[in-house]
Amino acid sequence: MSRTNISSGTQWEPIVGYSRAVRLGNVIHVSGTTATGPDGALVGGDDAYAQAIQTLRNIQSALERAGASLSDVVRTRMYCTNIAEWEKVGRAHGEFFGAIRPATSMVEVSRLIDPAMLVEIEAEAIVDS
Repeated sequence: MSRTNISSGTQWEPIVGYSRAVRLGNVIHVSGTTATGPDGALVGGDDAYAQAIQTLRNIQSALERAGASLSDVVRTRMYCTNIAEWEKVGRAHGEFFGAIRPATSMVEVSRLIDPAMLVEIEAEAIVDS
């Protein structure tokens, strides 16, 4: 099976030793993704909804680069630093996945790598072979 690593170009990938996404055959795993913009700066400030939207756009971009789309996603995992804001994160997720309805989880974590980050999301996709 052919393996393709998809990079987002961030400075952290070679340091930590990871890829934004990995495609192996018809399965794509998208790493925990946050609300960084093309310049690497955090998008959305202290708004969990805005951060979730940017995060999901980043996931969508990684999937497209791996030859997939949001409709191929079968599983997501959402990590929030404040579970009281679950509705904001859930609303953003629903805007991207409402018709697709992947299996998902949403949990609260004590913090992410940058204290300004409020949301991190992972995704897994399976494309028709």
